[in-house]
Amino acid sequence: MIRYTLRCERGHQFESWFQSSSAYESQERRHLIDCPSCGSDKVERAIMAPQVVSKKGREPAQPAPSAPVEATPNESTSLMMAQERELRSKLKELRDHIVKNADNVGDRFPNEARKMHYGDIEHRPIYGEASPEEARALIDEGVEVSPLPTLPEDRN
Repeated sequence: MIRYTLRCERGHQFESWFQSSSAYESQERRHLIDCPSCGSDKVERAIMAPQVVSKKGREPAQPAPSAPVEATPNESTSLMMAQERELRSKLKELRDHIVKNADNVGDRFPNEARKMHYGDIEHRPIYGEASPEEARALIDEGVEVSPLPTLPEDRN
């Protein structure tokens, strides 16, 4: 994980964590990073002082002072909401792709998955329903299964 200090076009500074620098760059290119203060998606990395570890006690040296970042509960909530929206969007995209490209076999899913696993029928993308016990039994048999992602709005 890497933490960046970011700044929007209006000069608001905030911090955010990313899996890697390439993950940050990918999200920046797709305009997925929003300023929690004003919502602008024109965001760039701010100049940051690196944290240096001293040789003596292996304790971090004092970083150079930087401009204070005032984080209000509203800002962190906004950032979390943006991340949650992105995650929900990706889950919905994944589910929609599966539904579009696979056959819904309904409650026949455990039997169809087994038949494919053991070579009784031709492999094809399927989805359907299985109880937790049926899913565990499939996994124990070595049948590769994954649950379809669901979102809170799906439960209505």
